[in-house]
Amino acid sequence: MSTLGIAVIGTGKMGADHVRRIGRTVGGARVVALADPDGDRVKEVAGTLDGAAAYTDPAAAIAAPGVDAVLIASPGPAHEEAILAALGRGLPVLCEKPLTPDPAGALRIMEAEQRLGRRLVQVGFMRRYDAEYERLKELLDAGGIGRPLFLHCRHRNAASPSFFTSDMLITDSVVHEVDAARWLLGQEVTAVSVLSPTPSSAAPEGLRDPRLVLLETSGGAVVDVEIFVNCGVGYQVRCEAVGESGSALIGDGHAMVVQAAGRWGGEIPQDFTVRFADAYDRQLRSWVAAAARGRVAGPDAWDGYAASAVSEAGLTAARGGVRTTVELVERPPLYR
Repeated sequence: MSTLGIAVIGTGKMGADHVRRIGRTVGGARVVALADPDGDRVKEVAGTLDGAAAYTDPAAAIAAPGVDAVLIASPGPAHEEAILAALGRGLPVLCEKPLTPDPAGALRIMEAEQRLGRRLVQVGFMRRYDAEYERLKELLDAGGIGRPLFLHCRHRNAASPSFFTSDMLITDSVVHEVDAARWLLGQEVTAVSVLSPTPSSAAPEGLRDPRLVLLETSGGAVVDVEIFVNCGVGYQVRCEAVGESGSALIGDGHAMVVQAAGRWGGEIPQDFTVRFADAYDRQLRSWVAAAARGRVAGPDAWDGYAASAVSEAGLTAARGGVRTTVELVERPPLYR
């Protein structure tokens, strides 16, 4: 099988991490083109690769010789244009979340895919590739704890980046729990409520952090998400499923516990790229294998659209302090 040539769009933290991963831990692929509006940064990243071309225009990178697939890790508002450019060339896409900042953009992407008659877009909801989440999914699907009633979720970061906004708590962080809940339960989210305590003193001025997000689902389950992006401790992601006949908890495991000098303790990851390193590896290997056959096999554009619609309802709920219903279009046959 020939090596899959990948264009990476966006060379910030996530994009650079994917470039490193393609070069070191994923076989059958190589980065042949990169794009970022920061010319110095994209050249610096390209300089670590053998023969990769650097561009400031995403369209130019997507059209570069040798490109067979596109990995998009640019900011959310730039996703739609890059995805449509890739679809215009019939190229498989792995796009970091969110698919688009609003459901209207996601619908346009779905329309483009439907015109092609095949799914080419995968969304980077990497938790579906995490070993603990996979085991929980298997347990729920097998009815191991009966009908699910609750998902209790915790999503904490040590500190938020300087550009982080109150809206991004929902659109860029809670969106992971939205997709995980839809996938784990096999249900759509039908309504969102958001509660905001007095902001933490560690939160930057104007950032409504933390928040409690409540999701109601089509199957009658309730999902609560504590999002706290300036907890000061580390990166912590936890999910407890409570069913009619039992419960299951993931996310509290420790790889190593040390006992010394009269104390015991473990290490808390400080970054999502550490906590979900294996999930990112498995996601990328799966995508490369599927893209080499001209298709995708993971979370698709419908999943990205649904998550975007829930996020939009979440923003309305947060700003107005009211429970907000989620409006979805009828699911097209291509995504059933």
